[in-house]
Amino acid sequence: MEQKSLFSVISPIMAGPSSSHTAGAVRLGLMARNIYNKKFKKVKFILYNSFATTGFGHGTDKGLLAGFLGYQVDDARIKSIFNIVKDIEYSYDYLQDISRHPNSVDIIIDDEMKISGNSVGAGEIEIVRINGFSTKIDGVYDTLILMYKDKPGVISTVTKIIQKQHVNIASLHCDRDSKGGTATMYLALDIPLDESAIQQVKQIKDVFFVTNIRKLK
Repeated sequence: MEQKSLFSVISPIMAGPSSSHTAGAVRLGLMARNIYNKKFKKVKFILYNSFATTGFGHGTDKGLLAGFLGYQVDDARIKSIFNIVKDIEYSYDYLQDISRHPNSVDIIIDDEMKISGNSVGAGEIEIVRINGFSTKIDGVYDTLILMYKDKPGVISTVTKIIQKQHVNIASLHCDRDSKGGTATMYLALDIPLDESAIQQVKQIKDVFFVTNIRKLK
């Protein structure tokens, strides 16, 4: 039987009117912030389909920005987020694309990273692409994300580091743009990974991006 989260049973406590268009948007913003995991100057949100047509009335634009700035779904300040933000540049585009999920968004950060995600209902989300590489990150688990030069041995080196921490890997997914090109790996973990282990992963040769995402509340 498929395991359901609490969000599948009841809607989350939230500042806006819609679990998919508001709470989901906040959580997508939060996840993108956690993935990028460094200072930023600008962010662009491209909203698709239902997000683009009905999201404005549900505060989807506010939710995405507020989440990206670190606000939680129940924060009352989400409603007035445009009056609060002063230090970053932000913009929105609204598109229709039948190949995309009805509640879909691309979040482009500093023209450097593009994170694509969907709000799938009841406040639940999924990150489906990072810089064009396929993923399936839902925020239910702590997740370690890497980008590296595709070569033999990286996967086993990373998993051995995690094994020594006695941390169980719930799932592992890899993707690459070409043989010997850029590859990505994400690992969903049952419990948080110690900072020392994360530093060991960062020191692996030809690994050039590492971020450890804590599960969403």
